Amino acid sequence: MKKKVGIITLGCSKNLVDSEKLAALISPNNYKISFVEEPKNIDILLINTCGFVLDAKQESIDTILKAIEQKKNNQIEKIIVMGCLSTRYLSDLKNEIPEVDHWFTVHNFSQIADLLNKNVFRNQQHRSLSTPSHYAYLKIAEGCNRKCAFCAIPQIRGKYISEPMNVLLVEAKELANKGVKELILVAQDLTYYGYDIQRKPLLAKLLRELSQINGIEWIRLQYTFPQFFTNELIEEIAQNSKVCKYIDIPIQHISDRMLTIMRRNHSSQTLKKLLNTLRKKIPQLHIRTTVIVGHPGETKKDYTELLNFIKDFEFEKLGAFAYSHEEDTYAARHYNDTITKKIKQQRLDKIMKLQQEISLKKNQNMVGTIQKVIIDRYENDYFVGRTQFDSPEVDNEVLIKHSKPLQIGQFYNVPITGAFEFDLLSELE
Repeated sequence: MKKKVGIITLGCSKNLVDSEKLAALISPNNYKISFVEEPKNIDILLINTCGFVLDAKQESIDTILKAIEQKKNNQIEKIIVMGCLSTRYLSDLKNEIPEVDHWFTVHNFSQIADLLNKNVFRNQQHRSLSTPSHYAYLKIAEGCNRKCAFCAIPQIRGKYISEPMNVLLVEAKELANKGVKELILVAQDLTYYGYDIQRKPLLAKLLRELSQINGIEWIRLQYTFPQFFTNELIEEIAQNSKVCKYIDIPIQHISDRMLTIMRRNHSSQTLKKLLNTLRKKIPQLHIRTTVIVGHPGETKKDYTELLNFIKDFEFEKLGAFAYSHEEDTYAARHYNDTITKKIKQQRLDKIMKLQQEISLKKNQNMVGTIQKVIIDRYENDYFVGRTQFDSPEVDNEVLIKHSKPLQIGQFYNVPITGAFEFDLLSELE
């Protein structure tokens, strides 16, 4: 019988792509591979960890320890750990958790296939999708050259390396042939794409090339950085009908003091000018952002400035995080984490309450419109879909009541008949 291999992916969508690429390398002749959320009913467990912030690291450790308990009870034969956590703390983890059979970093995880396959047939496809078959993430680069004070990604993933465009186009065509209709472009910094190769950003060109692929109907941008938002890129997003009018652009803060302390390498004025330009030149644009509260040095005045900007600008989507001191970051080496957890949480809660009100207002403005949605699943008597303005798992969903079955993975034009803070309603006759 084939051994059952389960892959648990923790952290971001970039990790998910790594897991999918690894799954495609493991021999289907010897193993039955599945993407799982819990370590059960499998022989070999692969855990792709996150090591970015404290909560994510704890989740990774908890998952490993839970798997070890199952291994002790003979429910799991072998545990293999990969990803950011094992890259960041490899030596310590090997010493402290010897029950794990093998540890791999983000730089050598493909060797897991060599370990398992042992020279048997290797699958030639690039990806085994863990997402629904109609959408997939396309990781266009690895690593990051930014020096943000709070971030450990450059130490974990290394310098920015763009994936060659011809390789991405081949991968995207393969995904389209599998039925993928929505490509979600991810990298630590999308707008830097190509600069390491030709000393100029190439994201606009990549979007043009991807939009020529038959079957691809939506192209979505996640993780853009304010720098290198060229006029060419803005024009491409505005004019290309396949590019979703949706941009994920984490600002982290708006106070000049904090932008300097965070080493973001731009001013508040520059950032505001860009955001206003994007809104002006890209009709119907929805902007997603993230902010950090409680970063070392953040005063009540800085926080109030951020809160007021969020209130005035009204981002369509916003996530907020309380700062956590991370080893090997510039902030951990140079600043004291003096803001209490209580104050951080209070600042976080106030921003999220404000955003909840903004989100409800924005959603109510969509009532009465007709929106093109893609159907992700059927759940609790509703067909669940998304508009072009929403990424899977993190943004709004459209809950559709319809007496006749809708096809998963297909597009439909539906009337928006109701709105909640983070969901839309539709009813089809």
